[in-house]
Amino acid sequence: MASKNLTPTEIEERFEEAALTLKRMPNPPGSGPSGYGSSWPAYIQEARHAYGYHEARMRVVPNAAEIQRMEEALDWLRLIDHPEPGRAAVDRRIVWMRADGHRWRTVCHTVGLGRSQAWRRWSAALIQLSRALGKDQRGRSGRRKKL
Repeated sequence: MASKNLTPTEIEERFEEAALTLKRMPNPPGSGPSGYGSSWPAYIQEARHAYGYHEARMRVVPNAAEIQRMEEALDWLRLIDHPEPGRAAVDRRIVWMRADGHRWRTVCHTVGLGRSQAWRRWSAALIQLSRALGKDQRGRSGRRKKL
């Protein structure tokens, strides 16, 4: 973690980076549930498909530092807390959906809140994270930093 306190904007950027890193993680064929299928190999219908004459796709796999920052940001979601039951889970969902690039309309429809209330809860969650991470940083250094 950085030596200075993170602002809500910096926390938002870290969550966006974490969502992008999670999307870039490799997911090789066969790594998910098998479902229904056949053990026979796929039959090639045309000769032009047999030798790889198709568009090449390039995939950029995240490096170890990006994965570590993603895991750290995902751990931050646990710091979002609220005494009202169920509210912390909704706030975490709002923060993650915004980081994942969902529009406010989709977020509001998913969590069942109005636009202004969802925005206020998202802002409050980022501020809460900023304060919680600042306290954690002060606790690690052994002394209190001037604010």
